[in-house]
Amino acid sequence: MDRFTRVPISEQDPKIRATNFKEVCLGYTEEEAMAEAKRCLQCKKPQCRGNCPVSINIPGFIKEIAEGNFVKAAQVLAEYTALPAVCGRVCPQELQCEKTCILGKKGDPIAIGKLERFAADWAREHGVEVGTTKERNGIKVAVVGAGPAGITCAGDLAKEGYDVTVFEALHEPGGVLVYGIPEFRLPDAVVQHEVENLKKLGVKIETDVIIGRTITIDELLEEEGFEAVFLGSGAGLPKFMGIPGENLNGVFSANEFLTRNNLMKAFKEEYDTPIKVGEKVAVVGGGNVAMDAARTALRLGAEVYIVYRRSEEELPARKEEVHHAKEEGVRLELLTNPVEIIGDEKGWVTGMKCIRMELGEPDESGRRRPKPVPDSEFLLQVDTVIMSLGTSPNPLLSSTTEGLEVDKWKCIVADEKGQTSKEGVFAGGDAVTGAATVILAMEAGKKAAKGIYEYIQSKKQK
Repeated sequence: MDRFTRVPISEQDPKIRATNFKEVCLGYTEEEAMAEAKRCLQCKKPQCRGNCPVSINIPGFIKEIAEGNFVKAAQVLAEYTALPAVCGRVCPQELQCEKTCILGKKGDPIAIGKLERFAADWAREHGVEVGTTKERNGIKVAVVGAGPAGITCAGDLAKEGYDVTVFEALHEPGGVLVYGIPEFRLPDAVVQHEVENLKKLGVKIETDVIIGRTITIDELLEEEGFEAVFLGSGAGLPKFMGIPGENLNGVFSANEFLTRNNLMKAFKEEYDTPIKVGEKVAVVGGGNVAMDAARTALRLGAEVYIVYRRSEEELPARKEEVHHAKEEGVRLELLTNPVEIIGDEKGWVTGMKCIRMELGEPDESGRRRPKPVPDSEFLLQVDTVIMSLGTSPNPLLSSTTEGLEVDKWKCIVADEKGQTSKEGVFAGGDAVTGAATVILAMEAGKKAAKGIYEYIQSKKQK
């Protein structure tokens, strides 16, 4: 076996998968996983672990896979993460743990993400129980939002014996994992299993509860007996460009489009979820959400364009997602920026007026700043436009909670332990940082759980 070459992983054929919503990556077999795990050097000072936001014992679980101890591998993962099967699929390992793998200096880094996915999937498929809790202490903690930050915070607190209740606004727990990420990238069954594991730790989940409307944070603290509250409500408020025509029929935010398809199953004929996808769709933006929206529209039968104002090199989406999108037939309309959406007399989209761009000097993000090319306007003939320009936190929580400080972007202000300006209220994830990755939300949830534990312990000592 060549130590510097990664064991390849099977995927659905691009032409076939472009017509279905089944998972693209098929995962490692036991033999393939063991072969890949045996490539690991088991470094004495593993840099991969230091670059993992939740500090998973990466060499530890890989060593168990290499020896065929799959149950033990899953148990090692469970000590550090509540969402191993999720992170193994959607975490940007190439920018984190795998980026610092020593083998990557001469060849392919260890497929850490794919091995994490293997261990978690194997445990699920074989009914392996993971996760242990301390004796219940009767102290109540509320978690707002059943997304990655909330699930992680709830899981860590439950393991310490706390009585945790998660309040979720939607009808299914999972947050962005169920409404934002398509089935072909993250199957619902995977998320549901991780949620069930959370319930086995004793966590209660109440859905269809909108904090700030159904009940307020102040009421949770003052009337319902919760000692602390964690706000992991995410960032679900979509951004738009402010160009003419954005109110036309056939213009979606990526959030709305993906929620209708992923959570409300608009792609299934037996569901009555209303959605209209035209013959030609333009997705404006270049992040992972844009790729998800584009690949979903493609599977619904549309010809799809990604419209992005920089070059492919600057695309913020994971390279794997861009590669898959191109394989499936999504067209990249790069160095292009919309200036107006055109409609007919009935108010439906008929096209999008765009302008060509060129790259100038780097901006504050380090990427070269795009600027318009004079006299380069053209019409892209599409009948649906999906805006994928990022999201910001919904201001409902901050506007209904006395003493909760927010910044100029309406993000909740919290310190590194998650403590907000309001005593007993902690926050983390996209509600604090704005839209970011699943693993960073999990890191915030883990830090906040520790902060809540320390806060409650200090109150007991007073």
